Amino acid sequence: MRLVIALGGNALLRRGEPMTAENQRDNVRVACEQIAKVAPGNELVIAHGNGPQVGLLALQGAAYDAGNAFPLDVLGAETEGMIGYIIEQELGNLLPFDVPFATLLTQVEVDAADPAFEHPSKPIGPVYSREEADNLAREKGWSIAADGDHFRRVVASPRPKRIFEIRPIRWLLEKGSVVICAGGGGIPTVYNQNGRLEGVEAVIDKDLCSALLAEQLEADLLVIATDVDGAYMDWGAPQQRRITEAHPDQLEELGFAAGSMGPKVQAACEFARRTGNVAVIGSLSDIEAIVQGQAGTRVSLSSKAFA
Repeated sequence: MRLVIALGGNALLRRGEPMTAENQRDNVRVACEQIAKVAPGNELVIAHGNGPQVGLLALQGAAYDAGNAFPLDVLGAETEGMIGYIIEQELGNLLPFDVPFATLLTQVEVDAADPAFEHPSKPIGPVYSREEADNLAREKGWSIAADGDHFRRVVASPRPKRIFEIRPIRWLLEKGSVVICAGGGGIPTVYNQNGRLEGVEAVIDKDLCSALLAEQLEADLLVIATDVDGAYMDWGAPQQRRITEAHPDQLEELGFAAGSMGPKVQAACEFARRTGNVAVIGSLSDIEAIVQGQAGTRVSLSSKAFA
C-alpha cells in the first residue's frame, strides 16, 4: 500500500517536556520504531507537526534581534529540515541500508483572502502563564489563546490549496524512497498582487495538509497518529467510548473540539469522502495495528453505523 502517516506533535515533544534536542530525538525514535514495522512492502510518506519547534525558533530569533526576527514561513522551512533530518536518521537506523530517504521542503499555497487571517487560531510555541502571555501580547502584538490551564501564541491557519512539490514527491516514491514532506502543514505561501509567490505569516494545519497530500498521491491509507487511541464519544465523561468505525457524515455530526480532535476528524473525513479510501485516527504506539485494521478510529464511506 501507499501510506501517508501524519505524526502529531507528541511524536516530537510530549506535553510538559523540556524542548531539548535529546527529548525530541528520543520521541522521534519511538515513532520510527512503529513506522519501521509497516515499512516492508509499503510505500511511505511521512508528515509531521512542528508547532513547538517553530515557536522556539521564533523566540530565539526575537532574543537575537527582536526588530528583525525571521517570519513564520522561513521558520517553517527550517523546522522541516531539522525534523526531517532526525526522522531520516532514526528510521534509517532501523530499515535496511539500501532504503533511500528524502526530506523535501514543501511549499503549500493558501488563499490570501482566507478568513482565517482575521481569526488566528493555530497554537505555536511553548505554553505560558496568564501573566507571561499578557506581557508577550503587549510587547510583540501576538494573539494569545488558552491551551488547557496555560496559554500559547496563536496565528492564522488558512486551508491548504496546492502542494507545489507534489510531482517530485511522486517521482521519489516511484524510485522506492521514503519521503518526509509537508512538515508542519508545509510552508505557507501566497501569490501577491504582482503574481509572485511569497511566504506568509501563518501555519497550515498539519492534518488538513496531510489529507490533501494523501489525496493527491492517491494513497491507499491515511494514518493520523496522535496521543490518544482514537476519536471518542462523550470524551471526558464517565460514559466515554472510543469510536472504532464511522462514516464521515456520522463523525462530523458529533462536533469535535477545534483545538484538539476537530482538525483530525475533519482531515480524515475529507480524505475518505474525496478518495473512497480509509483514514484512521489512532495512537502513535498503535501504527502497526492501525495499518492492519486492528486499532484506531477508521473513517470510511463503507461504514454504515457507529461501531
